[in-house]
Amino acid sequence: MHDVRHFWELILGTVIALLPLINPLAAAPTFLAITDGDPPARRLEQLRKACLYMVAILVAFLIGGTFIMGFFGISIPGLRIAGGLLVAGIGFEMLMGSHGKAGSGPDEAAARAKRDVSFSPLAMPMLSGPGSIAVTVGFTSLAGQWLDYVAIILGILIVAVITYYSLRLSERVVRIIGTNGMNALSKVMGFLILCIGIQFVVNGVVGIATDPVVLRGIRDALR
Repeated sequence: MHDVRHFWELILGTVIALLPLINPLAAAPTFLAITDGDPPARRLEQLRKACLYMVAILVAFLIGGTFIMGFFGISIPGLRIAGGLLVAGIGFEMLMGSHGKAGSGPDEAAARAKRDVSFSPLAMPMLSGPGSIAVTVGFTSLAGQWLDYVAIILGILIVAVITYYSLRLSERVVRIIGTNGMNALSKVMGFLILCIGIQFVVNGVVGIATDPVVLRGIRDALR
């Protein structure tokens, strides 16, 4: 009975911990902006792949996150800085208008048709960013047996389903706003994404600056 209760607690805890970090409702305008110009079928395909990638990324970090980060010497602040630089670059392109412009020639049109945003930036770092990865890696301390990992993975799948249907509803907004509205939204979201990316970098730098190991090293160097 206790194992069953713990199983459901882990599922619920995973959903409660990850859903606010992923925040699909807040990600909806960004999703619309970076898929501007894609037909509905293409947009849904990108969304499905992004949710699958998100599950794969979080499960991979759940199972081998500590080993992977330790092997490559990657820290959570490092993830924040890398993700922030990527997000800021995307925001800058959207703000300057280079993102979403249709090419005039057949080569440009073909390149746009083949553009795949499902992994980056949708899955990484929008849906499975440094925060959700850090939380998922932290779940490993709660998993004492294989059934606990199953519960956490089920929680991740539930979050992915909620995210998929939340972002799928955002398609209706495209029909209401229209092309001019989407262009304006892309500019606004580009500025906000640029700010978010810079804040990620700031948080990463602060995380490094307040790391006890780093501070101890600085004190030792000054002696």
